[in-house]
This record gives sequence, structure tokens and C-alpha cells, in this order.
Amino acid sequence: MGNTEAVQDKDRAKGRSKGSAKRGETPMRTQYLAIKREHPDAILFYRMGDFYEMFGDDAKVASRILGITLTARGKGPEAIPMAGVPVRAADGYLVKLIRAGQRVAVCEQTQDPKEAKGIVDREVVRIVTAGTITEEEVLDHDAPNYLAACCTIRGRAGFAWLELSTGSFQVSDIDDARFDEELARIDPAELLVPEDANSQLVAYQGTVRACASFDFHPGEAEKELSRFFGTKGLDGFGIDVDALAPAVGAAGALIRYVIDTQKHALPHIRRIEVYERGSRMALDRATRQSLELVRTQRDGSKDGTLLHVMDRTRTPMGARLLRDRILAPFVELETIRDAQGAVRTCFEDSKLRDEIREALGGVQDLERLAARLSCGRAHARDLVALRHSMQRLPALHALLGATDSRLLTRLHDAFDTLEDLASKIEQRIADEPPIPLREGGLIRAGFDAELDELREIGRKGKGWMAEFEAAEAERAGIPTLRVGYNRVFGYYVEIPRSADTSSLPDHYVRKQTVKNAERYVTPELADFERKVLKSDELAKTREYELFCNLRDELAREVSRILDTARAVAEVDVAAALAEQAIRRGWCCPEVDESRELRLIDARHPVIEVRTDGEPFVPNDTVLDPPKRSLIVLTGPNMAGKSTYIRQVALNVLLAQIGSFVPSREAKVGIVDRIFTRVGAADDIGRGASTFMVEMT
Repeated sequence: MGNTEAVQDKDRAKGRSKGSAKRGETPMRTQYLAIKREHPDAILFYRMGDFYEMFGDDAKVASRILGITLTARGKGPEAIPMAGVPVRAADGYLVKLIRAGQRVAVCEQTQDPKEAKGIVDREVVRIVTAGTITEEEVLDHDAPNYLAACCTIRGRAGFAWLELSTGSFQVSDIDDARFDEELARIDPAELLVPEDANSQLVAYQGTVRACASFDFHPGEAEKELSRFFGTKGLDGFGIDVDALAPAVGAAGALIRYVIDTQKHALPHIRRIEVYERGSRMALDRATRQSLELVRTQRDGSKDGTLLHVMDRTRTPMGARLLRDRILAPFVELETIRDAQGAVRTCFEDSKLRDEIREALGGVQDLERLAARLSCGRAHARDLVALRHSMQRLPALHALLGATDSRLLTRLHDAFDTLEDLASKIEQRIADEPPIPLREGGLIRAGFDAELDELREIGRKGKGWMAEFEAAEAERAGIPTLRVGYNRVFGYYVEIPRSADTSSLPDHYVRKQTVKNAERYVTPELADFERKVLKSDELAKTREYELFCNLRDELAREVSRILDTARAVAEVDVAAALAEQAIRRGWCCPEVDESRELRLIDARHPVIEVRTDGEPFVPNDTVLDPPKRSLIVLTGPNMAGKSTYIRQVALNVLLAQIGSFVPSREAKVGIVDRIFTRVGAADDIGRGASTFMVEMT
């Protein structure tokens, strides 16, 4: 890399410290190797000035994956492969490495190079993995990115899964026989298993990471979790350690891993919840694939799925909540009726629905913004996004107070508009701040007297420089005399080589010769430079300090932000489902605890919008045990058997998430499972049956 930052040169120039480095090894190399030994399985991003440098095998791997130049430090057989990426563009490169299955240890300078008496202090501040990444570039806004852990004890499997970007942390305990089903439901980006795990655990197709078996021991895991949450046990979370031993073991190992990789407090992870399987409909892997709920069988894309058709949400939190409901519908009647009541309220009151959706339109991803606050990674533009989102909340809160829906009323009563936090951000942060945090431009003028004074010195300096230039040009009789600045020489007086310099004062000292001019410095200009540069440096330091203070203040309020984000998501889903029902002409189903299923003029919710103008022929379905509890479905190839089976399943599923359904009339008795495996090779969204696909 062509990195010529002062810190890099300084490190290289330090020579060899006594007794600290092997022969021929610089202190910087010694420091690098010591840090690398602590992270042998990760690519080390080693901060040097404005670049992250990589050496040795790390450089070779990164060069191949990222397509960056591979150079070398030194010559001959002892040459060390070297590659680097700019700090400003590091996130994009980081994402590529993670997608390629790598782990990255980010090593920062933890000392001001100007204060370093020897080698600049550095340490790894974060290890980025597939399950712990929080960068927006790699995360789907409408899907979770789970880090999961699993272990088995005496015929039972325990799962724990965490969405680090939102703080959602859950556990479940199941029979070994349902292991694959549960793993498919969670679908983690990264799975942690004990180092002595059986082949079933290790066979997962995603990223699998082996961790110390000791971390999965329920007793040690309980201690780890209690330390993390600051509790005396897990009873307060409704967790019986003996009854949920495998799940507790998995949760403890997961938290240990997160602490080791993130290396700082994570206050947005506030609780651990037991996933109540009995409160949600069970859908196995085959059913989810056959019904194409969130991915098509054809190519695994979202286009052509139920989620794609249903997602009219306005916020990322709402999109993720809708996805969660589609994959695990409710089975408790009261919960279904509450959700349905909120949808019906928005359906019947078009003005309310439109105003809610208008208010939601300006709300950004509060959950993930809060998580970046908690992790200390939020930049000034994140805070501006938070402010704009929070400023939408009072209007949304007022709208919720005018409904008769039990769910919306509950949300209204517990709703936190966060106006105090929005006010703090507005008072302190500029409207359009830069992303870099140490280059100024973050803090609004008028907030801090000390900062305003330092900025004023800089502004006056510009006026002084113009006056100095005019005075010197007149004194020397050289109208083309100019005052300039660069980072190497600082401020200088530039005079064209064609000008007569015989009358220049003696205090003009030639500093540099360029193609068509000579550059000089003067004592007066040097004194000005010291004042201006010092004030600029002090101003940037003060801005960074003020920003960090505000970020820390907001981080302490993360629980409030997350509670509000959840409420916003609930409202968003209700309004989105109502919007879908209005646009498609769906009906509100009667849902009860009978075993009856009655669908009149039912349609397939995906195909009816993808028929290219051709009308969808509706069908009836009536099951009323014990009189009629089974339908034997027959018909020729391409008659629509698979479509019929799927549309029945999807109508039931939609009813149990609180949605209206694509039927003229519907009554649904609650079911706790849906089983189906149809059309393994069809492309139903494009009108191609299994027979058609296989024949063509």
C-alpha cells in the first residue's frame, strides 16, 4: 500500500527495542505478531494511519477475495506479503470477507501517535463474524441475522439465538428428533457448537463454529448469563435451569462468544426469552419450502413468495415482525383476535390507516440504530436518522389514541414518544454531519461556547490570510503573489518564477521549488499557522468529545428506544395487513376453536396477483368434522391440485396471523400445525406445474 501516514513512518522508524524483538524484527512487527497469535483464525485488520494493513497469509487471502493489490514489505526470501484497505471504505471490504466465510479481527490504534514515546499502542476492539456483523451493507432490512448456539444433553437439544443488531435473545428446548425442524426455523447465519459435537450438529450447511465444550455446561452457562444480566439467577426470566439445561448451556456459550468478539458492554441485550412453542404454529422445513413462505423453491429468492406479496410495511421493524409471524403464526385465540381487531380497525377507517402509514413512512430502523448506539458504533448520521424517526412518533401516538382496538389501545397507553431524546440530538448534532467522527462538522453551532470560540478563531484566520496576501503582494510589488497550504509544508507564500524577487524581504525563506513558482515561509505566516492549526485541532477534539458524550447518554436509553421500536412494528404490521386487504378485496375470517374450515370463493394469495391479467378461478373448501374431515383431491396434470392445496394452507395461515384472507367468506378453526409437501419441482408463481416443469 502507498500509506505514508506519520504513524506508519513513526512505527517503522523506531528501530529495535532492547530485548523485545527477535533479531531483524522491528517493534511494530513484534506487536503485530503478538496480536495475530491471539487471533490465529481471523484476518487481522491492523490499523496504520488511514489504512488497515494485512500481512502474510492474511494479505494473500484478502487480496484474492477483495481483488486488491498484493505487495510486499522487504525483498528476497524474507519479503512479507502485504495488502491494505482505506479505513474510510473498510465496511465494504469487511462485508465481502464475511460473505466469503472469513472472520475479521479489527485492531485499532488506542493511543494518539503524537503522544506515543515508542510504538503506538494497538488492540483488537472487535471481531466480526457472520453472526455478529451489524453493518447495514450486509444485513437484510426485512430479515433477522441470527447467531445461534446448540447443544444436546440426554436426548434433548437446546437452542439459543441472538439478533445482535436488535438485541432479541431467545432459547428453546426440544426433542432430538425435531432438531432439523428447529434449526430450519431459526436459520442462523452462524451456528456455535461444542468442540466435541456430534455429526448432526456439525453437518449444518451454514457457518459452523466450534467452541469450548466447557462453555456449554449448564452450571457454567448459568453463571455466565447471571453475570451478563446482573442477576442472581435466571428465575426472573422464567427459566428453570434444570428443566431447560440444554438451552441454558447453549445460551451461556453464545453470550461468552458475543462478549469475546464484541469486547464491550451490550446494554441493548436486556433479557432472555423462552420461545413458547405451544403459542405458535409449527411448520416444518418441507412445509415452509412447499408453501414458499419467504423463499421460492425455484431459486431461493423472495420474489414470488407469500412474504413478497404481503409485505406492505413501511418500516424495517415491521417487515421483520411480519416475516416472523408468517413463519410462526399464532395458535391462541385471544392473541389472534387482538391482532385481527387492529387490522379491522385500520381496514374500516381509511383516514386513520392512511395517516398511520404516512407517519410510519419517516421512521427508520430504530432497533438496529439502537443496537449501534449500544455497541458504540453509531456515527452522527445515525443520530440524525434517530432524531428524524423520533420526531414522527408523537403524531403516531396521537393516532393510536383514537381507536377502539384493544391491541392499538394497549400500544398507545405504553407508547414512549422519545421526545426528550429527539430534542437532545436536535440541539447538539448538525443537520448534515459527515460520517468520519474526528474531522469536525458534527456539532451544531451555538450549542457549546468553547467549540464556537475555537471555530471563530479559524474563521477569522481565513480573513487574516486574505489581508496578509494582499499586503505582501503590494509590499513586494508582485500582484500574482499567493498564499497557499498543503499538509507537507503547511502555509506558504507562492511567487511565480517569472516575477522579480529582488525586493523580497530577508525574512522570506525559500522552502520549495515547483515547476513554475517558488514557495517561501515567513515568521508571521508560521505564527499564524500555529494558531489556526491548533484551534482547528482543538475544535475537532472538542466535537468528538461532545459527540461521544451524547452517544453515551443515548446508549443509556436504549431500552426505551427498543420498546418503542416494537410498538411501532406492531402498528406497522396491522396497517400493512389492512392495506393488503383493501387492495385485494379480502374478507375478515371468523376464527374460533372449532375444527371447522369453511372457505368460500378462496384464491391463492400469490397467484392471484401474478396471473398477467387472467382471472383466478376461486374454489370452495368445507371441512366440518366429524361429518367431513377429509378431501381426496384428484385431477389431470396441470389441473391445479397443488395450487388448491396451497391456497387452503395459506388462507389458514393468514387467518392465524390476524390477517384478512383471499376469500369471499371464511371460517377457520385454529390449527397447531400444517403439513404439506407438494410440487417439489413446480414453479407455481409462474403458472408452471410439476408436470410442466418436468416435461420441459
